Amino acid sequence: MSHYYVLLCSVRSGETQYNRDKLLQGQGVDTPLSVTGEQQGQAVGQYLQDIPFSNVFVSNLQRAVQTAELILRNNTHCSDTRMILEPLLREKSFGIAEGRPKESLKNMANAAGQSCRDYTPPGGETLDQVKTRFKIFLSFLFNQLLESHDWSVQDAAATLNDGDAPDSPHCGFASDGLEGVPVHVLVVSHGAYIRIAIKHMVEDLKCSLPKGVKMSQIFSPCPNTGISRFILTLQRSDSGPVLSAARCVFVNRQDHLLNLEAVE
Repeated sequence: MSHYYVLLCSVRSGETQYNRDKLLQGQGVDTPLSVTGEQQGQAVGQYLQDIPFSNVFVSNLQRAVQTAELILRNNTHCSDTRMILEPLLREKSFGIAEGRPKESLKNMANAAGQSCRDYTPPGGETLDQVKTRFKIFLSFLFNQLLESHDWSVQDAAATLNDGDAPDSPHCGFASDGLEGVPVHVLVVSHGAYIRIAIKHMVEDLKCSLPKGVKMSQIFSPCPNTGISRFILTLQRSDSGPVLSAARCVFVNRQDHLLNLEAVE
């Protein structure tokens, strides 16, 4: 059976003033990047500048769109690449807590006798609802890739194994994981959404992990413009392309932010 290899590179949107002020945004608060967020977008764009992204999918919230624009503007291969705005990639909805301090969400969770991460404010999305959105996005992505690429040359493309991954998810090369993988997909989304997506990849889809990386690192919060990278193995089925294997190359990498932190 034919197998097809895809590199999925996810990037969290850059900082907004709401991030800086520790206020919840979710979906209802659609704010632009702060000056620091623009600098972060520029930095991650320069870090990823030599990766030939063939497909780009972006949350339609403006902080994600602006981040993606900065990435593509700096990329040496993507002048003609079309950016697809995808509502399935929007941040988790926090309902009535949106626009409020993060501390108020913790207080609401405590009052309900739940952890903040598991708590759903009135009008907000549950973790399972966000996970369902991500699963729908993956199905949409696989079908889009099947339609837009010639898979006939893929069979001998990649000879990859878990040992290829760097030991740490926080340092390495911008090209980590690219060798032998012909299709490169960029996804720009949001912090809570990315954490839920990674949890689904690891726990439900049994994604293999880099050597020596702890689960606490894998599930840690993604920083603004943090990068995570996965290699997906797809195969055809009667119902369309399906995922047969997944490997995490790294998560939440932020090497590109080191110089910005030094300046601040």
